[in-house]
Amino acid sequence: MAKADRLARMDERRLETETEYHALLLSALQQTAAGQLKLFGHGRDKAQLAKAAPVVAELTELGETIDALRDQLQIEPFALHARFLASRGAVSAHAVGEPKQAQAWLDQWTETPA
Repeated sequence: MAKADRLARMDERRLETETEYHALLLSALQQTAAGQLKLFGHGRDKAQLAKAAPVVAELTELGETIDALRDQLQIEPFALHARFLASRGAVSAHAVGEPKQAQAWLDQWTETPA
């Protein structure tokens, strides 16, 4: 019974952490769509990168915590965090801008919650 209780508490912590991740990502996406934040880090502007760094660091920390909990619970990795990490970094000059990319994420979010 103790193991079942421990696993239940761990799963509850995972759900709480995922909720926190979703809320933070949603807020950051809204700010990026409004042109106030460069969440995806596509540019080279050091000031913009520095402004987004605390949010990205918190998302990364939460994502790693979630993945560790999911691993202990023997469930699949946190796909939303992997997708977020894959969307960051340098892009071609013809790529869509960060506000439009963030809006696309938000549009998908309202269609199917992440």
